[in-house]
Amino acid sequence: MRTPIFVRTLTAAERSHLQAGLRSASAFILRRCQILLASASGQSPDRIARNLGCTAMSVRNAIHAFHSDGLACLNEKSSRPHSARPLLDTALDEPLRGLLHQSPRTLGKSRSTWTLSLLADVCFERGWTPRVLSPEAIRLAVRRLGISWRRAKHWITSPDPAYARKKSARPPHPPGRGSPRLGPGLRRRDLVESPGAAAAPCLDRRGAPAPAAARGRAR
Repeated sequence: MRTPIFVRTLTAAERSHLQAGLRSASAFILRRCQILLASASGQSPDRIARNLGCTAMSVRNAIHAFHSDGLACLNEKSSRPHSARPLLDTALDEPLRGLLHQSPRTLGKSRSTWTLSLLADVCFERGWTPRVLSPEAIRLAVRRLGISWRRAKHWITSPDPAYARKKSARPPHPPGRGSPRLGPGLRRRDLVESPGAAAAPCLDRRGAPAPAAARGRAR
């Protein structure tokens, strides 16, 4: 049977802080304050565990944490292992940035733009990751570069020296619905009388020039 342990004598400020913590919206802070105040009143870890519906080990951990960290033990710490690190190491940020500037076709892939899954496969093929990462892990790695995935998946630089000029070149009036019908956008050509051409004479039934009045009515 383990020897019961108790929290050390609380100062007035510590007791006041723990009592205020009983009104906290955080379940972790509330439970820690309950454990420490109960231990300060002389209750054993086993009894506290029965009253609060937790394990005696949780009570002991709270007491040990208070003895080592004081009131800072009320702040819940991350459960992430201290040895954990990103599967795509930060040392590969610049190589990853350079990879995104390449078309997947230059790497023997069948498409010209990146997908999260395709980028995960290439990172694994290059030995950058211990396994093929999930799309979300790749998205987080790209976000670490300070760019969004929506921008990065089209972020390609062609080896063609004229790539920038070709990409920026746009026809002034591309053909299509609503586009001007003059210049390169002209779909069909109609014969239009030149504004400077003379009007054709108006003839009567016999082929003779019609009088001026008749020509006016014909118009």
